[in-house]
Amino acid sequence: MRTKRTTMAQALIGFLKNQYVERDGVEHKFFHGAWGIFGHGCIAGIGQALQENPDFRYYQSKNEQASVLLATAFAKTKNRLGTFACISSIGPGATNMITGAATATINRIPVLLLPGDIFARRNVAPVLQQLESEQGQDVSVNDCFKPVSRYWDRINRPDQLICSVVEAMRVLASPAQTGAVTLALPQDVQAEAWDYPEELFEKRVWHIARPEPERAMLARAAEMIRNAKRPVIIAGGGVLFSEATAALSRFVEQTGIPVGETQAGKSSLPFDHPQNLGAIGVTGTPGANIAAREADLVIAIGTRLSDFTTASKTAFQNPAVRFLNINVAEMDAYKHGGLPLLADAREALEQLAASVNGYRVAAEYEERVKEWKQWWEQETDRIHGLRHGPPISQGEVVGVVNKAARPQDIVVCAAGSLPGDLHKLWRAQRPNGYNLEYGYSCMGYEIAGGLGVKMADPSRDVYVMVGDGSFLMMSSEIATSVQEGYKLNLIVLDNHGFSSIGGLSKHIGSGGFGTDYKLRTALGQLDGSNVPIDFAALCEGLGAKTVRVRTREDLAAAVEQMRTADRTCAVVIEVDKEQRVPGYESWWDVPISEVSQLETIRTARAQYEQGVRHERRLELTTPVTVKK
Repeated sequence: MRTKRTTMAQALIGFLKNQYVERDGVEHKFFHGAWGIFGHGCIAGIGQALQENPDFRYYQSKNEQASVLLATAFAKTKNRLGTFACISSIGPGATNMITGAATATINRIPVLLLPGDIFARRNVAPVLQQLESEQGQDVSVNDCFKPVSRYWDRINRPDQLICSVVEAMRVLASPAQTGAVTLALPQDVQAEAWDYPEELFEKRVWHIARPEPERAMLARAAEMIRNAKRPVIIAGGGVLFSEATAALSRFVEQTGIPVGETQAGKSSLPFDHPQNLGAIGVTGTPGANIAAREADLVIAIGTRLSDFTTASKTAFQNPAVRFLNINVAEMDAYKHGGLPLLADAREALEQLAASVNGYRVAAEYEERVKEWKQWWEQETDRIHGLRHGPPISQGEVVGVVNKAARPQDIVVCAAGSLPGDLHKLWRAQRPNGYNLEYGYSCMGYEIAGGLGVKMADPSRDVYVMVGDGSFLMMSSEIATSVQEGYKLNLIVLDNHGFSSIGGLSKHIGSGGFGTDYKLRTALGQLDGSNVPIDFAALCEGLGAKTVRVRTREDLAAAVEQMRTADRTCAVVIEVDKEQRVPGYESWWDVPISEVSQLETIRTARAQYEQGVRHERRLELTTPVTVKK
């Protein structure tokens, strides 16, 4: 066996740069480089290895959490066929990545994390930034990655790398098991040399399978559809990841079944597709939510069925409702007591289309779908054109930006009140034109995520819509976008506080306590005047071309001017957070204090007790048998 003597870190980079994935006969380079910030726990190991391998590009982020969020957005835009490695030192650099790891794992997105770790040989312990434990000497802060990683390992000897990297790739390339993978790298082991087999550094192609549905379960699924009078489809992120958008379109055109899209699944169909009722769930449209409430069959495709999608399990009120769950992940396929059709979304839809050939929903149901859709388009036009203020409404800002964006462009957001408004109001026209991180709803994702999206597909303009709360949590990657030459279009909405949670606070009877950016008064409360934050100056100081606007007309002009700019641009606009987009036909379970001195909370509690009665408690449905 031919060997090559290298350090563990050099061997790791040599392995990563030769990993490819293949699906449908097309190969894709899997790792597109490494993001991170050098520190004493990685500079002499991984840092030196990256220096010797310029073909595996190193990118300098400004925050380790941003590295992982960026990689997550990149991988999502690539339909999980490409990603980045993310490096850090031991200590705060490593723990900064934990939030990003959770974001990737919850959203089923492949990202490789390479945090530095304490010395494996221990004799110099405690080293700088080491967490000492009385329970044992093999504990470090990197153990915190275990619950938020789909695979975790610590490389305590250089020869262990061979087994670990193969297992890491197995998980990263798996549609069913993917998420964050963490390989903790003790800083002394990174620099140790070993004779690695040369085949470790050869090109390796991992096949991404499209599992087909098992025949008996496909027959049961087809029977469920044929017997359904009021079926509805929930299109999740799996539709996009499996590139099943065309198959979904053909299936619903054949059957007439309406579709509601989750946050991850939005853009599975063009907004103007006849069967697309738009957003579903807590942030859904009235048509999609009424269809869900009355459905006798829910066909969930590639979705985790989170509480925002199911309206805390109140969305489905038909006593006879049953569930058909199409998913590559067994855990998701069995939810709500549904029939699990374990399969790739595209394969399942194509085979189901053949199995139910001739089936179509009743004309009366189709007419109702048409009416719901027409009404929602009118409601969207109304909200987009409110002419409120100034300050203008957030819904109007969404409308102005949506109108300016080309069909192929991408909107990026993650947390606050914006995701709910965008879910309902953004008219997506192309697959992956809507990149919302809502599995973890991670504040701070927006700008870093926007950069990842732009790097994944430079041909499409990226519009990052971010509220002041998320902006203050992480705006650092504006500088990185300028540094790397990837232009972003930032729309910063200033509403002087945490608008989403402020609205929720009022809903539960707390009156918005602690959710506004107010100066503290002499009475000790945060109820003074607004904190004077100059978001335009912050954006400009980080390198973006920036303009502050007040009116709808000025916003439209500024967004249009972004097209010709040569670097990242930002438009800052104040919005009226009290002029909200309403909820439609839905409910969300947020437990309210059972005992309180405040009358407003006691009233909210009584309303809560009424709502919680509608939650489905038993995840069992009537078994389906195949007719002979």
